[in-house]
Amino acid sequence: MNVKKFTAPTSREALRKVRDALGPDAVILSNRPVDGVVEILALDNDDVASLSSPSPESEMAAPRPQLHHMDDLPPAAAPAVRTLHAAGRGDGPAPRAYDAPVASADRARSFSDIQAEPAMRAPAPRPAMPSFPDLDEPAPQSIPSPHTYANRRAPQPEAPSFDMAAMTAMMSAAIAQAKESAAAEMQGMMSELRAMRGMMETQLSELSWGSTQQREPQKAAVLREMLAAGFSATLSRYLVDKLPAGKDAAESLRWIKTVLARNITTMADEDAILDRGGVFALVGPTGVGKTTTTAKLAARCVMRHGPEKLALITTDAYRIGGHEQLRIYGKILGVMVHSVKDEADLRIALKELRNKHTVLIDTIGMSQRDQMVTEQVAMLTESGANVQRLLCLNATSTNETLNEVVRAYQGTGLAGCIMTKLDEAASIGNVLDVLVRQKLNLYYISNGQRVPEDLHLADRAMLIDRAFRNKRDAAAQFNDADLPLMMSGLGNLNNDRSLREVYVG
Repeated sequence: MNVKKFTAPTSREALRKVRDALGPDAVILSNRPVDGVVEILALDNDDVASLSSPSPESEMAAPRPQLHHMDDLPPAAAPAVRTLHAAGRGDGPAPRAYDAPVASADRARSFSDIQAEPAMRAPAPRPAMPSFPDLDEPAPQSIPSPHTYANRRAPQPEAPSFDMAAMTAMMSAAIAQAKESAAAEMQGMMSELRAMRGMMETQLSELSWGSTQQREPQKAAVLREMLAAGFSATLSRYLVDKLPAGKDAAESLRWIKTVLARNITTMADEDAILDRGGVFALVGPTGVGKTTTTAKLAARCVMRHGPEKLALITTDAYRIGGHEQLRIYGKILGVMVHSVKDEADLRIALKELRNKHTVLIDTIGMSQRDQMVTEQVAMLTESGANVQRLLCLNATSTNETLNEVVRAYQGTGLAGCIMTKLDEAASIGNVLDVLVRQKLNLYYISNGQRVPEDLHLADRAMLIDRAFRNKRDAAAQFNDADLPLMMSGLGNLNNDRSLREVYVG
């Protein structure tokens, strides 16, 4: 196994060195910063493959030596082997001394000469030794050869056992750790790049708008007018960037009003509702005036077609006295009011009222962040009839709140919207901004509690003129020094999908 070390100032350069030296399939064992540089230990993929299957010539492939203990010997051979083993170690009984002294010349003779010498002296009788196999001959497989001094070997160290599963697990853990480290480093690098990109876009946008403000002061004037009217900074910047060249501040503002009027869709006359008829459900958050607006529409239908052509349905069973308020309006108009609790009741009621020219449904009000909004939209959509949903937009709400309301109640699509509480709003540019960007069809505007007098058809020119006439107070105005900082935080306007459908002309 050949582990190589690579160092570089950055991780990218170190990884490139690894790829150039070992190829794209190299295995990274560690990645750490050392003394201001990045150190990577890597291993070739072929070396990892060799670890998984050792070669036949290696020691790991050789079988383990078979060692036999002396207690495992047969009873016949055990005494002799133990005697020879003890003699070889020198701890057995001392040999018997001869009666006659041995000459020095005899002591100098070799062991082979002594064996060749004829037996001149009769040896003393010895006890008969048990027979056992010849030590020089190969012992049978069941009886291992006894250990003698001549053939005794130094004990061989047992080869360490090689656990392939442990090695594989260790390599897998190292590879997984290397991958996690590389992924974390890559994620951190991408986060830094995004932060740098956002910072550069902010600074460049601020510098760009500062230069534009100096070269074309009429754009700064129009931008301040739109922001004071309640329009969002995103739509204001988008339209200001589209201003034709060569126009002064007054002409530029007239061009902005024309573009806004062209992008606001209104109902030309109320015959689309009163004469065509159908099933209409007024939806929206709590307190936007759904019940009062329902009563105003019911009064208009009764005046046009009579009470027998109209039916009222309420789903407001949570608010105390909610359905009683609509029942009072129905009693005054001579119209029957039906109360439903769930989708099954709504299906039955709509099936019974299918012969009515117009059916108005007053729904329960709930926050746009409530999960029950989705259930309400599904109940109206799957009721078995073509229920047209009209969203009530509160003119006193902020631009962000209105956008949340539209996204929550959008569902499969809204038939239109009704602007309520126009008489309580300080500025209505926020509502017009939502109408332009969300492409909602404005049916009516409501500016009071009187039934049915305070319900009017929407007039685009009147609404835009009122938006720029009823500006915010002087404390809410923006200075020239504040505009570049505000415009720098908008980012790239081309990524905003709501602005792509704004028709400039």
